[in-house]
Amino acid sequence: MTQSEIIILNFTEIRRRSIKLWKGLPDDYYNWKPDEKAMSASEMIRHVLEADYGWDIIINQGNMANYKTPWENRPFISLADELEFAEPYRNTFLESVRQFSDTELNETEIVHPGNGDKKILAKYLLRIGYHESVHAGQFLSYLRAMNIDRPKIWD
Repeated sequence: MTQSEIIILNFTEIRRRSIKLWKGLPDDYYNWKPDEKAMSASEMIRHVLEADYGWDIIINQGNMANYKTPWENRPFISLADELEFAEPYRNTFLESVRQFSDTELNETEIVHPGNGDKKILAKYLLRIGYHESVHAGQFLSYLRAMNIDRPKIWD
């Protein structure tokens, strides 16, 4: 396996587990949040899905100055609708990762627009996986606080 294939496998496994968690959320809990400053359950789902669009711009060293999300003003209708809408952006992001050679992964510097930190592309991609994993952990806590059975993600 190439480095990009391993990274994509990791992304795919993380997303598969996130979706299992999200499917465990009853529709009437979409707007639940642990406190007023937290994201609601549906906002967290969208945040994770929406991130693929921004990640793709960043790893391809695009300009984030005029960033506009395709999700702007889009209501959260259902998980199925959200996943369907996000699929082309996810596929574009994964295809970008697939195109990187091992040399590019290990030598290309990525500047994170939020803080200006520079990271080697491979390390930056691994941090993207960590971002979603952290939100999966938060989502597990949400389900626990809602007293909802948590799906088994460790298969």
